[in-house]
Amino acid sequence: MKQVTVAGAGKIGSAIAELLHHGGYKVTLLDCHADYLKSLKLPEGIVRRTADIAQGLDPALLAGQFAVLSALPFHLTRTVAKAAAVADVHYLDLTEDVASTKDVRALAEGASTAFIPQCGLAPGFVSIAAHDLAGHFDEVDTIRLRVGALPRFPSNALGYNLTWSTEGLINEYIEPCEAIVNGRRALVPALDGMETLGVDGVIYEAFNTSGGLGSLCETYEGRVRELNYRTMRYPGHRDIMKVLLSDLRLSERRHILQDIFTYAIPGTSQDLVVLSVIVTGTRHGRQHQETLARTIQAQDFMGGYRTAIQLTTAGSICAVLDLLAEGKIPTSGFVRQEDIPLDAYLANRYGQVYQQEG
Repeated sequence: MKQVTVAGAGKIGSAIAELLHHGGYKVTLLDCHADYLKSLKLPEGIVRRTADIAQGLDPALLAGQFAVLSALPFHLTRTVAKAAAVADVHYLDLTEDVASTKDVRALAEGASTAFIPQCGLAPGFVSIAAHDLAGHFDEVDTIRLRVGALPRFPSNALGYNLTWSTEGLINEYIEPCEAIVNGRRALVPALDGMETLGVDGVIYEAFNTSGGLGSLCETYEGRVRELNYRTMRYPGHRDIMKVLLSDLRLSERRHILQDIFTYAIPGTSQDLVVLSVIVTGTRHGRQHQETLARTIQAQDFMGGYRTAIQLTTAGSICAVLDLLAEGKIPTSGFVRQEDIPLDAYLANRYGQVYQQEG
């Protein structure tokens, strides 16, 4: 039984802890709020420990652990990764933040353990899927990643409910977005690149957001003409966000926008995740396209009801941990999502959540 620590007991962190417990891991769950930790309805075998990671994480808390998994806001990523480096344990996280990932990569240099950031949905599974599809071509022209975490029953002008980190959501709407444009690596503005697309008869809009590509730009620089990531939302969402962030200048006062969202936008457990990974290029001298599409809804999985975002995010990092424990991916240094084989991932007990096709 491998011992692991999960840092952060929010909706995703607590789901990670529960899934790993059901999967046979011995789990310690860390959070700064003792009363909140105590209130969580989790299996008794999960150890709950209070730790204010914003003030630092004592590496001694990780002694004897196989790995630490960070489900904390992106600005705490380096704190957990640094403690993992000192404690000599494997490190995994869910961050979409580009700067945080660069910090993790620096800590991974020369490490005897694995540092695997961006193990969620996007970046994460879509990065693995895109790299696998690209391997089916003699020459790749374009790679397009489209992902939406959405309510099944939208009931406000934004067409949105809170299903994951509000802080992370706002961050990806503001920070510059990596892309490859006309064969060159570039930064493009968030909320630009507006397009309309349909999946399973539903019309969505999609636009640039930060962080969804992970390390794909580095991997495919000089190898493709176009590579981009766009978030899918119900029509009208992007225009309202433009008003809030640009016209009202709330991009300069993120804490106010976060407070407004937390107060005014309800969460939901009736959600879905829609994703589409489209790769075009040449095969045997002819133009060809391959698409991997999924529509995943909330459902019962491993001992409890899981929202779609819990399934796809918590399930993803648990799958990567399993593959690490089984020696099916590199076990030292910086590990990219592209280093994870798609077939092994989908065959994993946690990765099976992505087997549902749209």
